[in-house]
Amino acid sequence: MTAAANTDVDYVITRVFNAPRTKVWAAWTERPRLTQWFGPKGFTIPVCNLDLREGGAFHYCMRNADGFEMWGKWVFREILAPERLVWVQSFSDAQGGVARSPFGGEWPLECLSTTTLSEADGKTTLTVHCSPITATETEIKAFVGMHVSMNQGWGGTFEKLADFLATG
Repeated sequence: MTAAANTDVDYVITRVFNAPRTKVWAAWTERPRLTQWFGPKGFTIPVCNLDLREGGAFHYCMRNADGFEMWGKWVFREILAPERLVWVQSFSDAQGGVARSPFGGEWPLECLSTTTLSEADGKTTLTVHCSPITATETEIKAFVGMHVSMNQGWGGTFEKLADFLATG
């Protein structure tokens, strides 16, 4: 289901969590757990609709302390518990429609994302791989130009997940 990696364009981030894979999988796939950690530092998830099935969607709102909101949507393409999730990711509006990025620019309307989880010695290695789908050259450049910002967002998200796994 995933396309071949394009190392010049694709975004990949990996983190090892001190928790078994089944616990990390549950944090990613169960709504009550997901709302407790998902999103960059400083953001909460006041709206979270999760229909975890192929063709189903995760539609959510992230809000910071200043009230700034970003809506997102994942449409699941593949679910292989507890090792792999594949989805089409986009920014969204409150009704679930695909929307342009709230931070401007020519961000791709859709990206294909794959999360893989593997376990060794009670620890889980989680990798997120993301690449633009049917993007223009301008959108691809915008995507590549945001890799550093994506590291900050996913890095903060993974810190929140690590804290959640340690206490949850």
